[in-house]
Amino acid sequence: MCSILAWCRKDAPKDKFQESLMRTTSRGPDATKTIDTGKGLMGFNRLAIMGLTASGMQPFQLGGDALVCNGEIYNFRPRKQELITKGYTFSSDSDCEILLPLYRELGCSMFETLDAEYALVLYDSVSDSYVAARDPIGIRPLYYGYDESGAIIFASEPKNLVGLTEKIMPFPPGHYYKDGEFVQYADPAHVDHIRHDSMELVAGNIHDLLVAGVEKRLDSDAPVGFLLSGGLDSSLVCGISAKLMKKPLETFAIGMDIDAIDLKYARQVADYIGSNHHEVIISRDDVINALEPVIAALGTYDITTIRASIGMYLCCKWIHENTDVRVLLTGEISDELFGYKYTDFAPNAFAFQEEAEKRVRELHMYDVLRADRCISVNSLEARVPFGDLAFVDYVMSIDPEMKLNKYNKGKYLLRHAFENDHLIPDDILWREKAAFSDAVGHSLKDDLADYAESHFTDIEFQEKRKKYTHAQPFTKESLLYREIFEKYYPGQSQMVKDFWMPNKSWDGLQNVNDPSARVLSNYGASGI
Repeated sequence: MCSILAWCRKDAPKDKFQESLMRTTSRGPDATKTIDTGKGLMGFNRLAIMGLTASGMQPFQLGGDALVCNGEIYNFRPRKQELITKGYTFSSDSDCEILLPLYRELGCSMFETLDAEYALVLYDSVSDSYVAARDPIGIRPLYYGYDESGAIIFASEPKNLVGLTEKIMPFPPGHYYKDGEFVQYADPAHVDHIRHDSMELVAGNIHDLLVAGVEKRLDSDAPVGFLLSGGLDSSLVCGISAKLMKKPLETFAIGMDIDAIDLKYARQVADYIGSNHHEVIISRDDVINALEPVIAALGTYDITTIRASIGMYLCCKWIHENTDVRVLLTGEISDELFGYKYTDFAPNAFAFQEEAEKRVRELHMYDVLRADRCISVNSLEARVPFGDLAFVDYVMSIDPEMKLNKYNKGKYLLRHAFENDHLIPDDILWREKAAFSDAVGHSLKDDLADYAESHFTDIEFQEKRKKYTHAQPFTKESLLYREIFEKYYPGQSQMVKDFWMPNKSWDGLQNVNDPSARVLSNYGASGI
């Protein structure tokens, strides 16, 4: 990960800019650089992943143009060769160095040609203006706000913007900003045409596209590791990678010291694929002590995001402190595409598809945010194979009738796609995964709820929750999280749409008042 900051104002105060940029040095601990474009300041904190020499340092400049980008451009090698034939030269092996020449050739139409996860800000010296853009899913973070003069400021994280703007907003994924307007160039949730492919064609395409998505994310000049929970998604990423890399992976799992569900399953996968496996064991005290730094890192008050982040944050902290790994592959985004436990309650295929579209569009505020912050705050980079654009495009276009759980097994299409490969143990391939925070240990969720309960009397809870009109806390746990959030991001709750919750308009979910899948009537063997 890296962090970027751009204050698009000619007389932007350098001292305030530098102080703001330094709030996210954990995203880029290797080097820091700021330039003055003549119409504002651009800054970059670097975590070297591709092109590890000093020549890969940003901001990149080409003539009077300048660019900062936090991203991975997966198709940069063929694009670079195309640009070389047009007369461009390059001084580094950085994938992001192609972006300024590409912009000169294509303008803003370049964004829809990128196979990438990125957030960037570009100064165009010809028009004397700024352009900013974010990848279609929002895997890389970008936020914006306006200062007291009306000038726009872009930053990797909301913490960069606290005190510089009254209102911090997430930059919309799949959009670029130009001439004061946000223009949508991609919407991976939208499907123009539903594909009515056969079961075997669907399985084959899911298989090949996911393998390709994993393979391109193994390309790194820095050491790569893998988060392995023991559930289907992370296990498949590890199984595919083990076959592609032909050398032992570095895998990492985390669990509570008394009731971790998934540690044994992660160990089973690790033994099967022959990885160098590491287990991080945590206690109740570790969980409680991590709560405030996690919320400060996340910039959210959402219950399920915070619960699920505790384990990931502590695992990544251990990785940072004990290994040389700099890139982590994770299993996020599979649930939004193939379904959660709660989507078994979808009344029909149309409702399932509608819910999937909503979840994909909101990913950047929930699971994707969790993975980015927990990993980047520990100076690591997240890569998300299930977020591969070609993979998402295909899975979203599959006939939703096929994605409904008619098979008495969630995510049947994904499981069936890898049934004949034997990349992971069969009982892992067909196992129902526990909710992430519960899988770290049922006691994690309970410990957090008990801790929150001790903070407020019933009367205090009712009084304090009323002062929040947006996303009003509805449990003592949610109130505790909101108050910690407000300590670091006062008055900025609109950065997150609302609480992540199952669709309560569906039969069987109307009375669900907790986001954990554990409370659902169909949770069953998921927690075993």
